[in-house]
Order: sequence, then C-alpha cells, then structure tokens
Amino acid sequence: MNWKSFVFGLGIGAAGGYLLKEKLDDSRLISAEKVLKDVKLSFKKEGSIDGSWIGMKPEDYHKHSVSTKVYKGGISRRKDGELEQYEFVADAYTGTVVDVYPLV
Repeated sequence: MNWKSFVFGLGIGAAGGYLLKEKLDDSRLISAEKVLKDVKLSFKKEGSIDGSWIGMKPEDYHKHSVSTKVYKGGISRRKDGELEQYEFVADAYTGTVVDVYPLV
C-alpha cells in the first residue's frame, strides 16, 4: 500500500464519519409534534386551549454559555374571558421547555 492510497482512504473515512455524525445528531431530535403535544398537555392543566403552533425546523439557541437546538412555538387560551398568548422554547433533543413567556 502506498501513502497516497492510505491518505486518500483516511480522508474518505474522516469525511464519512463526519457525515454519519451529523445524520445521527439529527435522528436524535424529538419531533416537533411530540413537543407541542407535551406543552399543550401542560397548559391544559390550567384550562382549555384556543390555538397552538410550533416551528417544525429546530433553531440554534444560545443562552449564557449553553448552546442547543430548540423548537419555538406558541399557545393561546382564554382565562376569565380574556385572550392570553404565550410563546415557548423547548429543547429539540429532550423536549424540555427552556422558557415560556407571555406576549403582551
């Protein structure tokens, strides 16, 4: 085996490993539908929901020194006859809600 073949094979292996890693990272993501379903179940404990939405494509999220991919979405409901709207940010790998804030 000559060095050119070895280096070429090493390069192909490294590129393949990188592509495989990216594919496996994407496959570990929880579906946006499941995240929305879980958030809606939490909100339903306090009353009925009028509407909801979620972005289907995970986004990069940085807060302080933490970086991850998240889904962003929203929930609207009526409380005491008034419309309340909330946006939420949920970790795309675990489904854990990172932040919820009311829209004013």
